[in-house]
Amino acid sequence: MSRIPVAVVGATGAVGQALVAALHGHPWFTVEALVASERSAGLKYRDAVRWVLPGSVPPDVADRTVLDVTADLQTPIILSCIDASLARELEPQWAQRGHRVFSNASAFRLHPTVPLLIPEVNADHYALVQYRESTWKGFIVTNPNCCVAGLAMALGPLTKRWSLERVYVTTFQAVSGAGLQGLAALPIADNVIPWIAGEEEKLQKEPPKILGWLQGARIVEYPVEIIPSCYRVPVRHGHTLALVIEGDADLTPERAAEAWQDFRPPDWVRQLPSGVGRPIRVWTEVDRPQPALDRDEGQGMVVHVGRIRGQAGRVLCTVLVHNLIRGAAGAVLLNAELSVSLNPV
Repeated sequence: MSRIPVAVVGATGAVGQALVAALHGHPWFTVEALVASERSAGLKYRDAVRWVLPGSVPPDVADRTVLDVTADLQTPIILSCIDASLARELEPQWAQRGHRVFSNASAFRLHPTVPLLIPEVNADHYALVQYRESTWKGFIVTNPNCCVAGLAMALGPLTKRWSLERVYVTTFQAVSGAGLQGLAALPIADNVIPWIAGEEEKLQKEPPKILGWLQGARIVEYPVEIIPSCYRVPVRHGHTLALVIEGDADLTPERAAEAWQDFRPPDWVRQLPSGVGRPIRVWTEVDRPQPALDRDEGQGMVVHVGRIRGQAGRVLCTVLVHNLIRGAAGAVLLNAELSVSLNPV
């Protein structure tokens, strides 16, 4: 098929850069528009961006002129990596004009008729787009918070076999999760910051929607209590989560490990360009997973689970997720691929 033109909005930020890199040579999509703030608009992309990824700016977009966020975009698909406050204003406007908007922002994740997707876990929730706002000719699809991406991927296979009652989660979040501006401002060297604005609320509210079930025009939330604590740590990329999962008496560490090891998404999801055959890797080594060693597996789309231990009804484990890829840019792209596979442009 002919490649579909897309716009990357927020193209100079850390997530936007990861999307631009992932789109280089993509079999389905081609970058037609790069969009950023007024400060960057009118510049060539190579001059507007402070490239923080390995290698250099992809040559096919390096000389592209950056557009302002108010530009009249003509692409059928918009990949949005902007701040939630700006997304709240602009994304409904794009949807009203008929665009398919795939958003990394938190603005519409909990909107009742906007899907909050991890395709391997809840691809059926995509059907919510048919119940979108009546003024929207297009629609908005969101992906979860970067830590929730790892948490919900780990919990998903367990909810198919057991009832989960409560999850304690402590996150150790990489500095790249704060974005380029936040990264420069954080006093993170030789330090741990024991609070991240808004993160604990997202960890509490997003997983029940993701793990819930579609009932007509709404999602019935999965009834699990999540008790989070979030820390910023001096790691560049890769969020680590320590979980205590409480549920049915026959939920044991051995059975949980088997559920994670056996987990496979549907074939048609695995075959998407950004999909991976085994999105969860289970570790038996006592000192894995580690961000520096493991975050890039599967081009950053694999979620790692290790240090599995505990007792009947109470399983402890460590989860690792690449925050820029599986938790952001790769998630946006995978959702766009899911949409095109189900409903071609």
